[in-house]
Amino acid sequence: MAKQVALIEDETAIRENYSDALVKHGYEVLSYSNRDSALKAFKQQLPDLAIIDIGLGDDVEGGFELCRELRGMSSSVPIMFLSARDSDLDTISGLRLGADDYLTKDISIAQVLARVTALFRRIEALQSDEGKDDLHRVGKLSIDINSMRVEWKSNKIELTLTEFWMLHSIAKIPGHVKNRDQLMQDANIFVDDGTVTSHIKRVRRKFEQVDSNFDCIETIYGMGYRWNKK
Repeated sequence: MAKQVALIEDETAIRENYSDALVKHGYEVLSYSNRDSALKAFKQQLPDLAIIDIGLGDDVEGGFELCRELRGMSSSVPIMFLSARDSDLDTISGLRLGADDYLTKDISIAQVLARVTALFRRIEALQSDEGKDDLHRVGKLSIDINSMRVEWKSNKIELTLTEFWMLHSIAKIPGHVKNRDQLMQDANIFVDDGTVTSHIKRVRRKFEQVDSNFDCIETIYGMGYRWNKK
């Protein structure tokens, strides 16, 4: 069965171009021109992946709000922003809201398709391990790859797909430093250093929300990150 990709883009020509490319790549595309129609559809059935523009007609921040609402419905549905807005502030805002990736519209359609494929590949990696005993424990941390469940001191930590794989990469071998290139490889994404940093900050923040003394993700300046088992 073809994967369902929700495409939320207010400009008809752009929406049709991306939709045609995704269909040719084997995906089923559900297209929406505004936040309300997309949200109504999401409440009926979640897509396998969502590609969202930020400005949706007169709703200049509509994509951000839609991302927040969709992430509230599911922590695991991959979300990608595809926007003409290329400021660092917009990128960081999108990632803070729980997006897995942020692309600008000057990127080629081939690169967009490659990033969509990479997001689905991470889901397939989880599914290929289904049924296996793959529970990883490090001190008070528990990572279950089968269910994509993370717990810290018995408290569930809700992580996006990208955040989950980055955490898994860091915590797999405590004390071992993972640089940004290795994190991107393990998470199957290709982004700039600032985007990786934003994801790590968001992961830290989620742990700190359940444990104000959390300090196990250590930044090794000039090198990368490691899980500091204490």
